[in-house]
Amino acid sequence: MSTLKMPSAMQSYVDQTLANPSIVQARQILAYPTVSSFIAGGIAGAVSRTVVSPFERMKIIFQIQGPGSAAYEGVVHTLLKMWREEGWRGFMRGNGVNCIRIVPYSAVQFSSYTVMKKWVLETKNVTSLNAGERLIAGSIAGVASVAVTYPLDIVRTRLSIQTASIPNLKEHYASLGQKPPGIVQVTKQIYRTEGGIFGLYRGIIPTTMGVAPYVGINFAVYEYVRELFISPGEADPSALGKLASGAIAGAVAQTLTYPFDVLRRRFQVVSVDSLGFKYNSVWHALSTIVKKEGVPGLYKGLSANLLKVVPSMAASWLSFEFIRDVLEL
Repeated sequence: MSTLKMPSAMQSYVDQTLANPSIVQARQILAYPTVSSFIAGGIAGAVSRTVVSPFERMKIIFQIQGPGSAAYEGVVHTLLKMWREEGWRGFMRGNGVNCIRIVPYSAVQFSSYTVMKKWVLETKNVTSLNAGERLIAGSIAGVASVAVTYPLDIVRTRLSIQTASIPNLKEHYASLGQKPPGIVQVTKQIYRTEGGIFGLYRGIIPTTMGVAPYVGINFAVYEYVRELFISPGEADPSALGKLASGAIAGAVAQTLTYPFDVLRRRFQVVSVDSLGFKYNSVWHALSTIVKKEGVPGLYKGLSANLLKVVPSMAASWLSFEFIRDVLEL
């Protein structure tokens, strides 16, 4: 079967454009591993989070729904309830600020890991990292990404729950007699009423405690499983192999570190009096949740989160590798 060819005049124009010194220099910059990882990571993050936005919001609702509250029960019931009460916007609520957050978050995470990986390889003069080195490099990348984007995460959490049918919370917003505030309003409100910049970083300690091992495990498991999907004679796994590797890595990492995610969400809404959460420290929060809700309280929303994480991480890793490879051509 013959292949389609570009008209000679157009081909000549394309060749001249690509040969332009400015274009050549730009392509060289984009092909630099740290830059390509930064761009590819940001795009991959936005794609992956938008795909699973309904599950992301559902997970947050489960996590901050207190003991004895049965407004949201089960994955299917919750998705249907969100659709009936809020329609498509209910599925996407909080996704705008989540994408604003996830683009720099994912960009910093992937590029930081690339920098750490390159440093270890050059320092030790080896061709690959072992499991422990991948875990440490990933953990450092996770801490860096959290430090840069945490205020956006706490704003996203507040936006996700403000229209949910959670007792007391819904009555609180209804009593205000106005539309729920948007991104800018929520940010200003937290800054003014919750201690300034410290309010925007409320809960960062349990977040870091969870994100560091999560990202470390995610990178370590992905690179290990990825190698298992490489066929003999090939340099890389197929697209399906990359999808499967990302899904497995995300599921393992999230399950092992999930209690920290619950703690993070609880601290992010602890100042919302209508929810009734009062914690003095990470240990106090942990012991209070176990005492009042049992150990399952630390895993509230896990099933919904796995429904989100598996396709999210699969899409994220596949998108990242594809975009990075295109930029590095």
